[in-house]
Amino acid sequence: MALIDSVLNIFNKQPKEGTNYEAMKPGSRSEREAKIKDKAGLVINVFALLLALNAWYGGKLSSTVLNNTISANNQWSWYQAKNVRGVIYETSALQARGEDRVRLQAEADRMKEEKKEIAEKAKHLEAERDEAKKRSPWIGYASTAYQLAIVLLSASILAVSMPLFWGSFAVAGLGLVLSLNGLFLWV
Repeated sequence: MALIDSVLNIFNKQPKEGTNYEAMKPGSRSEREAKIKDKAGLVINVFALLLALNAWYGGKLSSTVLNNTISANNQWSWYQAKNVRGVIYETSALQARGEDRVRLQAEADRMKEEKKEIAEKAKHLEAERDEAKKRSPWIGYASTAYQLAIVLLSASILAVSMPLFWGSFAVAGLGLVLSLNGLFLWV
């Protein structure tokens, strides 16, 4: 039990006995560290939330690229199958006579119409896939920026550095711009 308490005390920093906070000079390292820690805790959570939302959207885009690629390939395979059947019907119609010729030619015409619908559907899936591919890199760049912002914020706590603290906001701001560009494709 003492071991668990010791480990928990590492994470739950308690003031050392006999610490005289009133005697600390304004602007001392301990005072600055306390200010940064107070602010950084909430900010890290906000940056992590932005990172999580960004990762969710990036995953959605990746799924769209993968699923639409597979679906478009399936559509084009079906298109080829209809094409082969259409050629067989047309060839058979050329060799047939009377009612059989009309029936076979009608099947060949039906295959042509179905091919048009299939091609349209496949092109639509490819367009959605291509759109997701355009957005994906921006979301990846934004994730990197959010991660760097969290690292800078953590470093600001360790170094007791307000410039690093505010620098993390600049990097997170860049990440937000990159996320929005991935969402709206301004560039």
